[in-house]
Amino acid sequence: MAADRLPHEKGFHISWDQIHRDARALSWRLDGKGPLEGGQWRAVVAITRGGLVPAMIVARELDIRVIDTISVKSYNHQSQVSAVVTKSPQDELMGDGSGILVIDDLVDSGKTLELVRKLYPKAHFGTVYAKPHGKPQVDTYVTEVSQDTWIFFPWDMALQYVQPYRGTD
Repeated sequence: MAADRLPHEKGFHISWDQIHRDARALSWRLDGKGPLEGGQWRAVVAITRGGLVPAMIVARELDIRVIDTISVKSYNHQSQVSAVVTKSPQDELMGDGSGILVIDDLVDSGKTLELVRKLYPKAHFGTVYAKPHGKPQVDTYVTEVSQDTWIFFPWDMALQYVQPYRGTD
């Protein structure tokens, strides 16, 4: 990568259509893989905020009506910090996580999933995108991207002109 570029400028831009397609693909990989009768899952838990959209799509595709959230903060703008749970899902729902699908948009360093996995060791962890450092923490994912790629999700974007990656001749 060019020395005059910031690390996040090696970007992978995701559209609303693409996140929808990829979250549906995640659903297909999870279909019938749950521990309940017929391969069903008890519930979906979204890791907020990024996991909300894919979790909704997974729940819809797999006809799962019980949905909760866990809020984990591990970024301060574009810098990673220690992962901290700021909102937990219902205790009576979660138990040790058996039969629960925990969904996030991306596993990057793996710190968020590592923290949640310690709380719910028998949950199944799914992400739409996975980077190499975080892959060991996720059970099912759709697309791997390089560690030095910054993913731009549609909920974080506005349309504007962008300079070409190389030169402006």
